Amino acid sequence: MKKEEVRKSIEENIVFTFARSGGKGGQNVNKVNTKAHGTIPLSSIRGLSDGERTIVAQKLRAKINSENNICVNCDEERLQDLNRKIAINRLVNWIENAAYIQPKRKKTKPSKASKEKRLNAKHIRSLIKQSRQKIF
Repeated sequence: MKKEEVRKSIEENIVFTFARSGGKGGQNVNKVNTKAHGTIPLSSIRGLSDGERTIVAQKLRAKINSENNICVNCDEERLQDLNRKIAINRLVNWIENAAYIQPKRKKTKPSKASKEKRLNAKHIRSLIKQSRQKIF
């Protein structure tokens, strides 16, 4: 995945609509459209391979509508421009996290020193328990 190309294509192709948002702001909330609702077609995001695109579509299926657009909302700030930037960053993070593939774990065996350390600890614990026993 090419992160810079993904970010650039999102910034170029995302379409924002704005609405009145709730929360703090007093009279400002009732007059100004600050809530940002962004949509972008999944197919217009460059920088993803076909395999990554299918994985992203599968992992973000709750955020993808019937027209195959990814939707993101932000109404955390009182300024429209800040909400727009937060929404873009959130969308980029979603895509980066969804496209990340965990590398396979390499199986390893415990070393000889770690085995000896474990057995020594068991032996010491055994001696502690033996010393608590009553002798008849």
